[in-house]
Amino acid sequence: MELVVRDAQREDVPFIMQLITELAIYEKSEHEVETTIASMLEDGFGERPCYKAMVAELHSEIVGIAVYFYSYSTWKGRSLYLDDLVVSEKVRRMGVGHQLFGALVKKAASEGVGKMHWQVLDWNEPAIHFYEKWKATLQDGWLNVSLSKQQLNEYGQR
Repeated sequence: MELVVRDAQREDVPFIMQLITELAIYEKSEHEVETTIASMLEDGFGERPCYKAMVAELHSEIVGIAVYFYSYSTWKGRSLYLDDLVVSEKVRRMGVGHQLFGALVKKAASEGVGKMHWQVLDWNEPAIHFYEKWKATLQDGWLNVSLSKQQLNEYGQR
């Protein structure tokens, strides 16, 4: 298998968006995706990038992505947050996810971050089993909390 894992480049963004869309469809949440190729280009490769990505290429085709950013934990210091790990359905169970995730783990370790963290849906058994193979800690007792763009705008106008 001629798999190459590398840092994403500007020209990869349309393919990154394709895999984000594939994930959203899998999670039955395609209506939630608000990002566009243009916004991802600006947010990842513009003047003030706020995310990074790695891609997995098989025979020069992007078949996997890991989109991440750095955050800060008051308990652990600088952290790496994995926002999405997506492997195209057509190549799942071929080791692509393992190599892609492994490359990101190595990056986090080499950069000395205090922790690497992410979320997984409680019904996504294949993903849960994947992370368990890495001996990742699945945390009970934490709830996801957020404010949408609409809520931020409503509260910001008060």
